[in-house]
Amino acid sequence: MGRPWDPDAPGVLRLPSGRLVRGRGLRRPLPAGPLPEFGLYLLGRRPPPVAWAERWTRWPDFRLPADPADLRAALGEVLDRAAGERVEVACAGGRGRTGTALACLAVLDGVPAAEAVPWIRQRYDARAVETPFQARFVRRFSGGPATAR
Repeated sequence: MGRPWDPDAPGVLRLPSGRLVRGRGLRRPLPAGPLPEFGLYLLGRRPPPVAWAERWTRWPDFRLPADPADLRAALGEVLDRAAGERVEVACAGGRGRTGTALACLAVLDGVPAAEAVPWIRQRYDARAVETPFQARFVRRFSGGPATAR
């Protein structure tokens, strides 16, 4: 692993465990600084290739993930990798799907599901988790077995 994310850089979120994860919108230019070592991309179609390890979870814009079990597995991988790698989570705009996934990641890392949306809006983006369906998805998301890390 190279140097970790700068915790004060835009989009970088510190989870309760201390792990750092960057959220971003793919429509914006790649931020300055070190490249990710792993990326989780939340899009309706497979994203173009990147120069680092990546995983794609099919998730149409303004909707919910096509396969919630795949999202849970992908977020478990994000949480594991973030312990020692620079990891980013991204969708096209960086708010709805990314914010929803980051809120679910926070649940896996110990934030109560009922508090995860406000927690993400305070620490990542005030407009994260864009739709009522996404907010309900987070509230119903449980830490489950992934919390026993």
